[in-house]
Amino acid sequence: MNSFWTVAGFTMKNKFKGKSFLITTLIFVVILCIGSNLPYIISLFDKNSDKPANIGYAIDARAVEGTKIAEQLRQTYAGQDKPAIKLIEYPDTGSTEQNEKTLKAAVADKNIKGYLLFGPVNETGLPTVTYKSEKLMDEKTSQALEQGIQIVKTDIVLKDSGLTDQQKSMLLNPVVINTMQIAASDGAGGAGNGKTESQQGVDMGFVTLLLLLLFFGIMVSGQMIASEITAEKSSRVMEIIVTSVSPLKQMFGKIFGMFVVSLTQMVAYLIVVIININLPHNNSAFMQYNIDLSKVDPLLLVYGLLFYVMGFLLYATLFAAVGSIVSRTEDLGQAVMPITMLSLAGFYITTFSISSPDTMLVKVTSFIPFFSPFVMLLRVGLANPPIWQVIVSIAILLVSIYAAGWLSAKIYRTGVLLYGKRPSWKELRKAMKAYKV
Repeated sequence: MNSFWTVAGFTMKNKFKGKSFLITTLIFVVILCIGSNLPYIISLFDKNSDKPANIGYAIDARAVEGTKIAEQLRQTYAGQDKPAIKLIEYPDTGSTEQNEKTLKAAVADKNIKGYLLFGPVNETGLPTVTYKSEKLMDEKTSQALEQGIQIVKTDIVLKDSGLTDQQKSMLLNPVVINTMQIAASDGAGGAGNGKTESQQGVDMGFVTLLLLLLFFGIMVSGQMIASEITAEKSSRVMEIIVTSVSPLKQMFGKIFGMFVVSLTQMVAYLIVVIININLPHNNSAFMQYNIDLSKVDPLLLVYGLLFYVMGFLLYATLFAAVGSIVSRTEDLGQAVMPITMLSLAGFYITTFSISSPDTMLVKVTSFIPFFSPFVMLLRVGLANPPIWQVIVSIAILLVSIYAAGWLSAKIYRTGVLLYGKRPSWKELRKAMKAYKV
């Protein structure tokens, strides 16, 4: 047992002191800091984000209806508390073509962001409106203009309707529906009396973060385990190690040591994110969007840690087994490709199903061991599966970890002393029969 802890301690010390590990961790910390503060950073470079966009239009005697609409639209924006647009009027120069040249010159001089042109009246009763600007896909301004023109159109239609101002206000006020996620059956483990829309948003963001940490934790640590074992084989250090430490203790010691390293790294990333999102400027942004991080379900944290540990153990044993049968580090990438594809498949299933976590694909794959660490975590966080399904998924995953550990131990014990070309499954099977685990 002492040799197990010796291997685990050596693995941890070696990684924690390694320059590549420290540099990689520092780079990820910087990326997380930038990502957590990205809205604030963007706002620092966009000082005019809260100011209305200046949009020009020309008084045109040849487009009387368009000019009337533009004037009503200008008054509409002027009456708003925080208008997104400010319409600026330009005098008629005598022709439509010359008017547009004047407006283009104003855009070139940065006096206005874009300009409006009005055409003939169409079937809606309003003139055709065209917005022109230098910016590609200016959706924000286009939507603000559409909303403003819709208000003007409604005012025109209701003008002679005989409705009072109070009735017009009641008619125009949008209908608001409060959405809540509930657990329909008592056997579902999660929602309790229901989750509000803001709570659902918080859960979705938190589940996304957990899935990213799980995926990168598995990929990075698994690759490190496989590459370290292969490097020891290629340098013939493995022959010296196996004389003092049994292959099984060596393999599981490396896996445990790498698990502690990976878990420490993930905890550090979580602490960095928590510190950054609790900064004053980020707190105000969360309050603006009605996001309360204290509403995160503590049970989701427990499930996140549980599936992280089980997912790590399942994939780490497979990476260790593959690393043991490869003699050259150049061949390692190709050898671990099937395991990498499995983890990618699980991650992509959750990524593309995060807005619909109750599809049949998600339900089925949440019981498949290679995918369940990702998919069942998604379901627990966003879909409230029956508790028996969660227990069955965890049981299958535990049995799979045991089976993968048993198989990987036999492959590792055989593979660490096999040199030359990568052995075939037939050769491995023959060699494995000679050992009992």
